[in-house]
Amino acid sequence: YISLSLDDSITKQYHDIIQQDFLDTYNNLTLKTLMGMRWVASYCSSTRFAMKTDTDVFVNTMHLIEKLLRPLPPSTENYFTGFLMKGYTPIRNKGSKWYISEEEFPGNRFHSFCSGTGYVFSGDLPAKIVNASLTIKYIHLEDVYVGFCLNAKGVEIVPVPYSLFNVYKLVPTVATTLCGHIYKEHLTHNISCICYHRDVIKRGN
Repeated sequence: YISLSLDDSITKQYHDIIQQDFLDTYNNLTLKTLMGMRWVASYCSSTRFAMKTDTDVFVNTMHLIEKLLRPLPPSTENYFTGFLMKGYTPIRNKGSKWYISEEEFPGNRFHSFCSGTGYVFSGDLPAKIVNASLTIKYIHLEDVYVGFCLNAKGVEIVPVPYSLFNVYKLVPTVATTLCGHIYKEHLTHNISCICYHRDVIKRGN
């Protein structure tokens, strides 16, 4: 998902970019995620599952299907999973990337949520998340906010083995991990993702 500030020639050429009129910044990640949820709810509501990931995340789709989705029953509802973040408290240090003021969120503890690097959810949840957002005060921490919406709808996050979701830098020896956050510059992480993808294809997992 990107903002309208990007050159429109890209979306006109490939027709695969969803746009909305806001700046594509870190503090607008919640807006961008809700935009995606709204799109899925409107155009893909019958899909069994969807996944939200960051741009600097490598996803092993074969591992995702074989280890996580295929064992699930065909009529899964209210399913949400990822790298579980439980018992987290707001960071009040203004020097932190994840700083949140008491004015924006006066509480002392967040509801459980999944790291925004990547989470998987059943097709019925986007509409419920969007609906919950209509009555929940906006905060810029996207993954925390989605956790608020899930809690409001009584949806419990399904824990999975942490080995399936990795929020740290990947190395080739663990390229079979479901998803990993590449903490590098864009050019470097794009090359890394290509290398990981080739390695996964070669190993057949």
